[in-house]
Amino acid sequence: MKTRKKIKAFTLSEIIVVLILTSIVVGLAFSVLGLVQKQMLAIQANYNKNQELQKLEASLWIDFNRYPNIRYDSSEDQLVLKHELDSVSYSFSKEFIVKAQDTFTIPLETKQFYFDGVLSQTNKVDALKLRTTKAYQNRELFIFKKNDATLYMD
Repeated sequence: MKTRKKIKAFTLSEIIVVLILTSIVVGLAFSVLGLVQKQMLAIQANYNKNQELQKLEASLWIDFNRYPNIRYDSSEDQLVLKHELDSVSYSFSKEFIVKAQDTFTIPLETKQFYFDGVLSQTNKVDALKLRTTKAYQNRELFIFKKNDATLYMD
């Protein structure tokens, strides 16, 4: 009589269970990966918005302290900064701000211009307050400069 040696192997049902469990784990991993990618895209978009806002703020600070004569033309919705040799202007639109060849894609909710600490009734400006829309988390920029005596001599 021949004896048969039993070969150690997995049964079909055991392999099916392993395949089912593996597919569940892989499906969960892809779901988590999708969520992580969405979060990373949201973080990147938020970072880009903050960078754009910081660029505008830096540009305004530099120009406010470089130019002694700052005026706002409400008819053209334009902030003009001048000194004897040079000038620069910021044009405000609903969705963006343009400075020469730079465009800041920052939608503004409100903009207020100040002179000597009160809202400016004239076109002279020594401070401004910009408030962004909800897309930029309603952030506020407040830019100002110290006035010298020549500003009051007009």
